[in-house]
Amino acid sequence: MESLSTIKSKIYTWDHIRKQVAMWRFKDKKIVFSNGCFDVLHLGHVEYLSKARDLGGILIVGLNTDDSVHRLKGDHRPVNNEEARAVTLAAFSFVDAVVLFGEDTPHDLIKLIQPDILVKGKDYEGKEIVGSDIVKARGGKVVTIELTKGYSTTHTIELAQKVHL
Repeated sequence: MESLSTIKSKIYTWDHIRKQVAMWRFKDKKIVFSNGCFDVLHLGHVEYLSKARDLGGILIVGLNTDDSVHRLKGDHRPVNNEEARAVTLAAFSFVDAVVLFGEDTPHDLIKLIQPDILVKGKDYEGKEIVGSDIVKARGGKVVTIELTKGYSTTHTIELAQKVHL
């Protein structure tokens, strides 16, 4: 049970992450932030998040709550509940913190964390990335990362449904 406790300790409340970020900044750590639903984790998520971590010393992942995923993705989502998604993300060695947010965008969470680097997938290139204004205003960078071809949660769910028909 010790390993599971260590994993769960990486899941932060907003108040706790604010204090932890202050500690990391005191230690001069570069804070990287990304967010998503991460409903059915797959190779694409692993590659994306590990590349995000490589950009700085600390990776914080903002995770949509169940209500938020439902609003964004529709009636049959999420497949996995927020606790399962948070624990699974926190189990990755390259993820330092997971923070749930219930809004449709992570704007308020980004405002709280003030990351040095904001990361999204290349599918956001050319689009307005939520929180980019906050990050750029303090001299930070917004980075888009190439996505792993052939991997998406929607595609994974569609394949699983075909198998069960």
